[in-house]
Amino acid sequence: MSSELLVDLGEDPATAQLGQLKLTTVEDQQWPADESTLSKSETDISQRFDAGSPHLPWDHPFYDIARHQIIEVAGDDNFGRKVIVFNACRMPPQHQLDHHKLLMYLKGTLDQYVESDYTLIYFHHGLTSENKPSLSWLRDAYREFDRKYKKNIKALYIVHPTMFIKTLLILFKPIISFKFGRKINYVSYLSELEDVVKSEQLLIPARVKEYDNKLRASLKPTVQPPMSPPHSPPPPSQVFGVPLALLRQRNPSGNPVPVVMTDTISFLSEQGLEIEGIFRRSANVTLVKEVQQRYNSGATVNFREMEDVHLAAVILKTFLRELPEPLLTYQLYNDIVNFTSVSSDRQVDLIKTLMESLPEENYASLRHLITFLAKVSANSEVNKMTNSNLAVVFGPNLLWGRDNGMSLSAIGPINNFTRILLDHQHLVFT
Repeated sequence: MSSELLVDLGEDPATAQLGQLKLTTVEDQQWPADESTLSKSETDISQRFDAGSPHLPWDHPFYDIARHQIIEVAGDDNFGRKVIVFNACRMPPQHQLDHHKLLMYLKGTLDQYVESDYTLIYFHHGLTSENKPSLSWLRDAYREFDRKYKKNIKALYIVHPTMFIKTLLILFKPIISFKFGRKINYVSYLSELEDVVKSEQLLIPARVKEYDNKLRASLKPTVQPPMSPPHSPPPPSQVFGVPLALLRQRNPSGNPVPVVMTDTISFLSEQGLEIEGIFRRSANVTLVKEVQQRYNSGATVNFREMEDVHLAAVILKTFLRELPEPLLTYQLYNDIVNFTSVSSDRQVDLIKTLMESLPEENYASLRHLITFLAKVSANSEVNKMTNSNLAVVFGPNLLWGRDNGMSLSAIGPINNFTRILLDHQHLVFT
């Protein structure tokens, strides 16, 4: 993975030549179509054509953009930051896509996360002369994203960069700030993304995987990039990525709430309630890995000795996201993404019924978490974390599809359900 600095240099007359650049060859455009990217749960709800389905209703103003799945959200990265993914190969030909709407759709997505640290991953393969946006659109798009969007983006990863994209960035030097340029990283192979985000979180298009395999095959054996490490059985003491039921069996006290949750929530309840932006900041990745290793080795972790509120917050979110099955379970996925159709006078009773259907360890852990988040929200005048803000942060960490992905049109209903749960937690958990 490489990072190249883009420095302000003043106007560059070469910009006018950009439209003449060739992008991909005909051979590059002949990759097989993607296999279905919808999880079983998403396919089920697509039969009901409402706001909770993976494709927006046909009369929704952004239906023609959302249906292509160009933009996706992939949970949190290894640093505790939200991951936004842009798939160039899913862009249809220019005459079939309203690029202004695409820009507004991207802004609407980012608006949910720009107050927190976030990461943007751009899969470049598949951008062709037929579907590439115009130079003027790219320039206007960059200018459209003001400081609000650029401040908290911590990294932009460009996967499978070509000479075109590198030339494009050089030509854009006059309008790309030095500070933003330092956030741009080139990723040559998919395996390199493991340093940033777990590959199973990303719904990588089939043609991108095929292209990556083709690049690997073209290399000499001595320079082959490392493959993603194979999954091995978890050691007996491991707690991250382990089912809640198994963690409960291992716990000598029989407490259904995992030790990672009790440790982090206890510390954050003491020292984090008045920290502005709690759960919105990332943490030092070395420390995050170190704490995870200590937990997985069976060692005791004392956050009071480390005195790092954001580290504890990231560890809590990471633990939830790495569960083999989300805390709210796959079984409730359809009910939750379709919750928007439930009348307000029935919502609390239905939530209570849904929560009581959870396995005991899920229910106890969720109750412990939500009760704590209610305390965080009670201090929102100081920490700026209202129920709505907390729902945006925790919604994707409480529920996702079976394929680990998160269709954008499912995020709204999931976050909305989380907010309502927080609003009425005192009635739900009684």
